[in-house]
Amino acid sequence: MTKSTVSPRLAPNRLERFFEDAKPAYSYAEARIEAQRCLNCHDAPCVKHCPTEIDIPKFIGQIASGNTRGAATTIFEQNMLGASCARVCPVEEMCVGACVYQGFNDQPIAIGRLQRHATDEACADERATGRRLFTPAAPIGRKVALVGAGPASLACAAHLALAGAQADIYERDGVPGGLNTTGVAPYKMKAESSLAEAEWLLSHGARLIAGVAVGTDISFASLLDEYDAVFIGVGLAEVRTLDLDGPGVWAATDLIRAIKTEQRFALPPGVRRAVVIGGGNTAMDIARELAMLGVKKVTVAFRRREAEMSAYAHEWVGARSYGVLLRENLRPLAVVHRDGALYAARFEETDSGREIELACDLLALAVGQDVGMQAMEAGVRQNANGTVWVDPTTRRTSVGRVYAGGDCINGGREVVDAAADGRIAANAMLAEWKAEKNGG
Repeated sequence: MTKSTVSPRLAPNRLERFFEDAKPAYSYAEARIEAQRCLNCHDAPCVKHCPTEIDIPKFIGQIASGNTRGAATTIFEQNMLGASCARVCPVEEMCVGACVYQGFNDQPIAIGRLQRHATDEACADERATGRRLFTPAAPIGRKVALVGAGPASLACAAHLALAGAQADIYERDGVPGGLNTTGVAPYKMKAESSLAEAEWLLSHGARLIAGVAVGTDISFASLLDEYDAVFIGVGLAEVRTLDLDGPGVWAATDLIRAIKTEQRFALPPGVRRAVVIGGGNTAMDIARELAMLGVKKVTVAFRRREAEMSAYAHEWVGARSYGVLLRENLRPLAVVHRDGALYAARFEETDSGREIELACDLLALAVGQDVGMQAMEAGVRQNANGTVWVDPTTRRTSVGRVYAGGDCINGGREVVDAAADGRIAANAMLAEWKAEKNGG
């Protein structure tokens, strides 16, 4: 086993580094000016629309008064992944979407960018001065194994470590951060930011055990024997392929990962037309990325109508701003190759039954991932759709001492939901141990 608290280095020549931030960092002056616009609402609606229930008016007020370190503490106490959530959260659908300025037909407070400012500046100060935001408690003699090093496990491990518990994260991939590292669109967050966050979280005392697959290299039963509790924080299973494959055909998540992490990865020469199948946020991400990389014509093919797409409205607006087109009511049938290269994708028009072809040099499949336990023998109860059943108040599964959070319980939601799951599960474990100690 490889035990590490240091995130691996990324290759320097990665395609994602050519993308500029869609929402760049604020300067100190910009942050204070924006923060001073906040009305400090009583019973603030923005807080109610944050899954981690950060006291948003409080941290914004702290920024306005120049107390950036205090603002970061307020954020991290509720959401240890506050730095990545500031970048990747769909704030337009959450806190910013609930800002009272929306009702005034005025520009809402840029909560995400203010959160990024506070967390980035405070962590930079920590590195420069050695003054830690948080000091872990004395050891309490409890051990927790966490399966998967994605956002849910990282959040849970950080909260446990700060409370004095030993938290060991088992990660088969060897790279912490989950989709934050490998799957987030590079114009939202670079892989370096995810790995820096993971390293910061681990620095509070949690341990990363890399290159170890639970269910293959070590059994789930052995974890239960060795640890006081186990947290399942695995992601989703393999992507759906629709039986479309061959040269030029990519799973969207694989293509995004290559753009973000592979040394000198580049799109094949001559890619002028791309088709993306799907209507969710991943489809919007990869379509926008391809357009930003210079693909002349990018078309999203969706099996129903635009109004039925699951993608957030602001994500589709962002893709359209780069010239991405939409073709509705198209059911994929097959891919067409000529001389060993992708030539077109064949579809059936669901409203007319007519078959058509969309010429393309690259086809990206963004039609979701199957939910599964990835060969782990946890024995936990699962919901009808394959997700792990948990008690909503504790994130405890049907098996005693086993908790779960993130995509494996919700089917693939936001990073902020995973962060909330991790905190809730950690607090439930700590409360149970305290009750046991007190004879409850």
